[in-house]
Amino acid sequence: MSKQLQDAYIVAASRTPIGKAPRGVFKNTRPDELLVHAIKSAVAQVPGLDTQVIEDAIIGCAIPEAEQGLNVARIGALLAGLPQSVGGVTVNRFCASGLTALAMAADRIRVGEADAMIAGGCESMSMVPMMGNKPSLSPHIFDRNEDIGIAYGMGLTAEKVAERWKVSREAQDAFSVESHRRALAAQQAGEFKDEIAPYTVLERFPDLATGEVMVNERLIALDEGPRAETSLEGLAKLRPVFANKGSVTAGNSSQTSDGAGALIVVSEKVLKQFNLTPLARFVSFAVRGVPPEIMGIGPKEAIPAALKAAGLKQDDLDWIELNEAFAAQSLAVIQDLGLDPAKINPLGGAIALGHPLGATGAIRASTVVHGLRRRNLKYGMVTMCVGTGMGAAGIIERL
Repeated sequence: MSKQLQDAYIVAASRTPIGKAPRGVFKNTRPDELLVHAIKSAVAQVPGLDTQVIEDAIIGCAIPEAEQGLNVARIGALLAGLPQSVGGVTVNRFCASGLTALAMAADRIRVGEADAMIAGGCESMSMVPMMGNKPSLSPHIFDRNEDIGIAYGMGLTAEKVAERWKVSREAQDAFSVESHRRALAAQQAGEFKDEIAPYTVLERFPDLATGEVMVNERLIALDEGPRAETSLEGLAKLRPVFANKGSVTAGNSSQTSDGAGALIVVSEKVLKQFNLTPLARFVSFAVRGVPPEIMGIGPKEAIPAALKAAGLKQDDLDWIELNEAFAAQSLAVIQDLGLDPAKINPLGGAIALGHPLGATGAIRASTVVHGLRRRNLKYGMVTMCVGTGMGAAGIIERL
């Protein structure tokens, strides 16, 4: 017996500021603590909601080990003060982990298996290395030419995309400059105020004269990455870091980062029960695979699939958060699909703001939710490429 799907509504969306790794403002802050802060902040956005109705917390993390291991979702939910009845599961789809967590939470509601869920993501690239503490790839990836790309570093895949889609060094650097310009303008205009929950960092140091441990409190309210001094001239001086004669540099790549984000997704039943006002509706999600060696092009396959599932056209999108893993892959996707650059990352992207891997999907979803409302727009999308050759895209509708 078929059952009609119900809508999944986003009633809260919050995130921490993003710190630079490995020596930024959150270098000594545990990722589970960042997650706790994001969850508490999301819950605070809906004071009328009884947290007893929340059934599960689905949290994305790209390298779920060490300080963000041991099922950080469940630990984060408990440390955030949620009822012990709330479950927790950590999911990993690399850079799309946070977005996948949101889609999974929405799906549980859409099929009627839950009425209130926490979705989010966290990542400390300061504390947990990009490949983890003990990387070990299967030797069988070298058995077939089709699989060798799994072993490629992300930067090398960006070089492959730049070469195949003929994206010049000059275009990549110009894209980077614009990302920083937009991010700085957004910060100055207070565009991130609705989504960012300022975080207080405690810095401890000894007072040698008294023998006491002194504590300094530092309130972090903005993303650390945007640089006012970024210029074409400065970026042109940087050497390629992944290929000897390549075009991908540290200046036109995303920043390694620390951060967390959390959203609360509920059914219509919960909306009515607690008289909640929805911020948005989660519309659709799609993931598609591409050859691993050109993983950055993934969104060009996922975006049409998500649009088809939503019954929308590309022109219906008002806001697109296209994760800037690298300028090369972002420009290739924009070029291939004919996306409107004015709709892409209006507040800047990961090159300026940072990319805390498994948290990025939840963070950028928060940006879309609040951005659509602030500018009175209707449809937004979060999309990104994913390591080992995937693309993911999720569509959100302002209500």
